[in-house]
Amino acid sequence: MSHKGASRILTLARAMALALLLMTGVTGRAAASDLTVFAAASLKTALEDVADAWRAETGKRVTLAFAGSSALARQIEAGAPADLFISANTAWMDHLAAAGLIRPETRRDLLGNDLVLIGHGRDAPPVRLAPDPDLAARLGEGRLAMALVDAVPAGIYGKAALTRLGLWDAVADRVAQTDNVRAALALVARGEAPFGIVYATDAGAADSVSIVARFPADTHPPIVYPVAQVAGRDHPDAAGFLAFLTGETAAALFARHGFRSAE
Repeated sequence: MSHKGASRILTLARAMALALLLMTGVTGRAAASDLTVFAAASLKTALEDVADAWRAETGKRVTLAFAGSSALARQIEAGAPADLFISANTAWMDHLAAAGLIRPETRRDLLGNDLVLIGHGRDAPPVRLAPDPDLAARLGEGRLAMALVDAVPAGIYGKAALTRLGLWDAVADRVAQTDNVRAALALVARGEAPFGIVYATDAGAADSVSIVARFPADTHPPIVYPVAQVAGRDHPDAAGFLAFLTGETAAALFARHGFRSAE
């Protein structure tokens, strides 16, 4: 893929991510009575199931807005109407906490995940995560799809893992960075990038990718999803939905999608 072609892909992915964010609650499209949850893009499939279960149990709706944790945190800083925030790392929750934008007494670690390398196709051959043979050689003329490596948790974890394994320098200029992990998944699913780094749970959300390697847990910081209520918001269902997220029904649904409990 040419550099110009990759740039067009990244521009389109970022435009799509922004459009998704604007369509899922930031502009006030949601009914005023709906609880609004900003959540990391990797939670999309599982959290939609949890929200459906909450509605079945209580009759109440939840508006879900998905994007990269960094983009969501910045939207909250700008005054976006989020009642709860679920980040894919502790750093962006810490960032909001330092600014006094979450209710610290409501914060808790919700989930854990694993980091994987995916390849295009259901039967992509395994890749050995070692300099010889190196990942750069396996990329050929293609690019490695990753979420933004200096902002989005999946990209931060991925860069840390590649650096620890001695692979980052060889692939740094071959990375196609996207605004969130699901956009990186989409590039590989469509065959526009031969490989990508995503969470294990993301790999299960696309039929046209396969896990070709798993990054050892000691190559990157622990993957933790913290959740908290946003300060200055007083939705009557916020505490109830937060309790539901940490209850048995939600735990079973998250586990079904491959998430594990936070350690």
